[in-house]
Amino acid sequence: MRVVDRSSNQGAGEGAAKSPAAIAVEQWTALMTQAQGAMVEASKALPGAAQGQAARQVADFWRDQLGLWERFMAPVTGERAPEKDKRFADEAWRSPAFDWIRQSYALMSDHLLHGVDALDGVDEAQRAQLRFAAKGLVDAMSPSNFPFTNPQVMQEAIASNGQNLVKGMQNLVADLGRGQLTHTDATAFELGRNLAVTPGQVVKRTRLYELIHYAPTTERVLETPLVIFPPWINRFYILDLTPEKSFIRWAVEQGVSVFMVSWKSADASMADVTWDGYVAAQVDAIDTIRDLLGVADVHAIGYCVAGTTLAATLAYLAARGEAEKVRSATFFTAQVDFANAGELKHFVTAEQLGLIRSLSPEGFLDGRYMAATFNLLRARDLIWNYVTNNYLLGKSYPAFDLLHWNGDVTNLPAGWHHSYLTDLYRDNLLVEPGRMSVNGTPLDLTRVETPAFIQAGREDHIAPAESVWELTQHFSGPVRFVLAGSGHIAGVVNPPAAKKYQYWTVEADGDAPTTLAEFVAAAQETKGSWWPYWVAWLREHGEDTVEASGARQPGEGALPAIEPAPGSYVRQR
Repeated sequence: MRVVDRSSNQGAGEGAAKSPAAIAVEQWTALMTQAQGAMVEASKALPGAAQGQAARQVADFWRDQLGLWERFMAPVTGERAPEKDKRFADEAWRSPAFDWIRQSYALMSDHLLHGVDALDGVDEAQRAQLRFAAKGLVDAMSPSNFPFTNPQVMQEAIASNGQNLVKGMQNLVADLGRGQLTHTDATAFELGRNLAVTPGQVVKRTRLYELIHYAPTTERVLETPLVIFPPWINRFYILDLTPEKSFIRWAVEQGVSVFMVSWKSADASMADVTWDGYVAAQVDAIDTIRDLLGVADVHAIGYCVAGTTLAATLAYLAARGEAEKVRSATFFTAQVDFANAGELKHFVTAEQLGLIRSLSPEGFLDGRYMAATFNLLRARDLIWNYVTNNYLLGKSYPAFDLLHWNGDVTNLPAGWHHSYLTDLYRDNLLVEPGRMSVNGTPLDLTRVETPAFIQAGREDHIAPAESVWELTQHFSGPVRFVLAGSGHIAGVVNPPAAKKYQYWTVEADGDAPTTLAEFVAAAQETKGSWWPYWVAWLREHGEDTVEASGARQPGEGALPAIEPAPGSYVRQR
């Protein structure tokens, strides 16, 4: 069924019902006028010269809108190019009235974003904040987000007698009750059933973490074990999704003794936990594994914010003369230099920090607020896409393991979270020797000589590749840098069997690149997953193996099994 497209009601009697297309044009024109009025009002807060610029930009916008209307009234000839924006890919957007709405929106979006870039009298930090806000406004104002300006929604309402809107309202009410936007079918996945199913045992539990020891699947394993520190702002099973995607399962199959730290979701009892506590927990996990297996050192992985903490742990150990406890360190999309840390820096203004404090009266931040922040970084895909599909079109939620994990939030100690934002994102103290400390020990990243493997995602919007690259410039030991295709999650979780994406490396011959641009210019592209490349690098730092018996079996050493993996902390709200 198609929406009847009559932009006028010629021949209709007085009071005749307007066509859906006429309603859409009327609604969109009113919305656009209100938006322009709001922008004019907002421009009054800008410096004098910028106010004049803004006024000229509004005039230019209406001139171009007039030109668009003139083109709209002319007959269309020739075949149209395919629509690249998936919001408007449906054929319903090709009808004249909705095509005009779509093009009008594109014109307004271009004017708004280009206007921010052209503003004089603002510094680059302010411009970046304005650009972020403008992009958020542009995404929110899309005609696809409103029932009367989205032809697909109107078609579905007619075809289903409005049942799509009834189902959408049910979805909305359910999300309001949860206090969180739903991205996937909540019944499709369950921990221990089809997520986080790699066999293992919890062998230690503290107030901050559980230590999981995974069961070997090979007769011999690398003598040096691996401990993984996942982000403490997420659940660890991002690295143990469905079996075919599990990095943990794959590493075990490569003959690696794997341990995982599963962080506890914060509650009021953890209000006193600080930066020192998380670094101390990482050191404790390292020492626990060394003692359990009777080995001198471990390999360590730190993912995202836990990679930042791992860098601090290495600096702490180096300052104490204990650097030999970690044979190698791998960093997945981790940052230590936050000078160019991307759009998350827009959330560390005094106003934002004050708001975050007000949301943490019991000493911990509800993880739903953090999830909402990350959703805002990709609002078109993670907010408005679901508004359209699940609230307006009334569609059922898809079954997607990664989105299930994305919605499985964790709470954070409020004091620790606040200091992380101020000390790192705002003040960038970690890269200044001696400005930060752990339990009274000053930290200096330049003293870290541990061999490091650093992975960045080319399209990462949370830890931009340019920011991750800076880690290579602060360590003093040998560094291997890998740029992976895709972003913060898919760039990491890319099993070889999937045969997806690619990665870039630079051989050690010649002068090492000093910037990401130099790296990219010299890099060689390899199709597929970078995981085999990483495990080959790991073996370069210790090829000796031992029998997978005794303490190498979970629960059969000095630490008895407490419960099967994935444990209890990962299930706590």
